[in-house]
Amino acid sequence: MNKVIKKAVVMLSGGLDSATVLAMAREQGYATYALSFDYGQRHRSELDAAARVAKVGGAHEHRVIKLDLTGWGGSALTDHNIAVPTAPTSGIPITYVPARNTIFLSLALAWAETLGAVDIFAGMNAVDYSGYPDCRPDYLAAFQTMARLATKSGVEGGEITIHTPIIKMSKADIVREGTRLGVDYAMTVSCYQANADGLACGICDSCRLRKEGFHAAGLPDPTRYA
Repeated sequence: MNKVIKKAVVMLSGGLDSATVLAMAREQGYATYALSFDYGQRHRSELDAAARVAKVGGAHEHRVIKLDLTGWGGSALTDHNIAVPTAPTSGIPITYVPARNTIFLSLALAWAETLGAVDIFAGMNAVDYSGYPDCRPDYLAAFQTMARLATKSGVEGGEITIHTPIIKMSKADIVREGTRLGVDYAMTVSCYQANADGLACGICDSCRLRKEGFHAAGLPDPTRYA
């Protein structure tokens, strides 16, 4: 009897979290289909990183979907007239991209249905994170309900499951888990304003959380800084 290979769509930004989730999905025996988004973000270095991570991480396929979220701006990541904050701020930071995860998850859902996959893996985190509303467990539970109602497979009795395996993990725990799985974090880019060579600024919120994670994990930080 031929072994049935499980397929999973893995949302892959090219950063530390999504690289870890890709490795976690692979360890669980999934044939991984990596999905990245060229949405008009501040730099393309993370897309270059996603391509590297997908290749080394054994993704069966890697697709990059081109979108344009610069049309309405509203975020320092999609509007070059808004500066990326370099100090902690209160409330939801200006680096939040309106509706980004809802758009991305919807497209991942569409690809999963086309592939006949019943699993989507995403790297949302609600512990060491910037406070984005679309990274919270309540939001993801609501999206899961929507996915059940909005898809052919859901209506016909199946269900596509959204997996967020690191959502309750600290950044240090994520780093430890990825290290155990052999993730080469030097390939990843998490910085909000990395340069064309993928060198991180070291001072934005994403860089701060990343550096603190490696420090708390007691592991050397392989991030390439400008």
